Amino acid sequence: MTTQFTARRSVLLGLAATGAGVAAACTPGSSNGGGSQTTSSEPVSTDIAALGDITLTVWDQNTDEGIDAATEQLNEQFMQKYPNVRVERVSRSFDDLKTTLRLALSGDDAPDVVQANQGYPDMGAFVEAALLQPVDPWDELYGWTQRYPADLLSLNRFSEDGRKWREGNLYGVSATGEIVGLYYNKRLLQQAGLAAPATMEEFQAALPVVAAAGLLPIQYGDADKSPGIHVFGALLSATAGEQAAGDLVSGSGGAWTDPDVVASATTLQEWATREYLPDGHNGVAEDDAVARFAGGEGVFLFNGTWQLATLAGAMGADVGFVALAGVDGKPETLGGVGLAWALTARTANANAAAAYVDFVTNAAAGQVLVDTGNLPVVFPDGYQAQSGTLAGDVATSWEGVSRNGGLVPYLDYATPTFYDTLTGAVQQLTGGQATPEQFTRTLQDDYAAFQQDR
Repeated sequence: MTTQFTARRSVLLGLAATGAGVAAACTPGSSNGGGSQTTSSEPVSTDIAALGDITLTVWDQNTDEGIDAATEQLNEQFMQKYPNVRVERVSRSFDDLKTTLRLALSGDDAPDVVQANQGYPDMGAFVEAALLQPVDPWDELYGWTQRYPADLLSLNRFSEDGRKWREGNLYGVSATGEIVGLYYNKRLLQQAGLAAPATMEEFQAALPVVAAAGLLPIQYGDADKSPGIHVFGALLSATAGEQAAGDLVSGSGGAWTDPDVVASATTLQEWATREYLPDGHNGVAEDDAVARFAGGEGVFLFNGTWQLATLAGAMGADVGFVALAGVDGKPETLGGVGLAWALTARTANANAAAAYVDFVTNAAAGQVLVDTGNLPVVFPDGYQAQSGTLAGDVATSWEGVSRNGGLVPYLDYATPTFYDTLTGAVQQLTGGQATPEQFTRTLQDDYAAFQQDR
């Protein structure tokens, strides 16, 4: 049995598989992007050969096995298509990218294309500082607004001053879709006499059973900080529901001290105190935790679909994946699109940079992503994910979350400082240095300060 996806079936994936690659030229600001201006003096064009020999410097955070392989392949293919362009790739971990990108963007030798994280902390701050330029002027040529659903594309939109997220100019295009879900070791689950959970309630009930069987329930390492966002976010999404959790992130309702947030924090702390998490987890790197899970240490692992290729390669048929159903009876979890491929304000090669963004996000790139074990936003026509495989589980979970309105934006999008606040607070929570009430008050104080400044 197979789960089949075409470019028409999924709400989130159902995109027109064709792009407008017409070699044309127009003046900046003439696209359907609301009169956005480029920061470059050259006319908008797809005639990359006319640029002569150039070097395009591209910064990405595609360090995981599958997406790294895809990026290397796509860069080679891009240079074959445009032999006058040499791609100079700089690849950094997500956390390294967060700490170094702003300095790089503001320097004299800024890269041409970067991957920018959505939300206020990164993309919003870069837009406010005029470090990125809108890609709307190239939309007429490449057709991004026709290819992507408006709700997904809105994750890469900001007002020109960087103060209003999900509206205004388009500042990037994403290649991959992603959700945070629950990986599980099928062999160890069978050893514990359990079936794979489908809901957060079933997962919670499985934890003491796994522990009683002498197995580590949840593999986890938070030295890199971002895993804390993922595990707490997945728990909050299922506990509060997509609507309430999404309202918190977007600032359209609720408070970070609401009962569901406190309940989620209480549960996460209990996982630590009941030793459902490994000892010393705050000092364990994410890659090490993933490797330990792949080696049979831990029955469950909360992580993103970006680990598909790594875990499928290491575990084969022994690993499964599910987006847990939450309080609303449907799969609800963190997710959306991968980091946006964006054009820097200081690039001297804007047309080549826009061509690169289109090349690594179009339908043909989707096939490369599938072939390397990744989850593309645009699936190739007729794509089939084999049932019972990790790829099939991921594709089915992605469709289930997206079709039923279960996607919650990443929690760190909430304010410019929320990433540091939340990641530090999660470490204190699971380390026993803060109560759930103190944890939620810390989050609310950050959010309130952001709102007051606006």
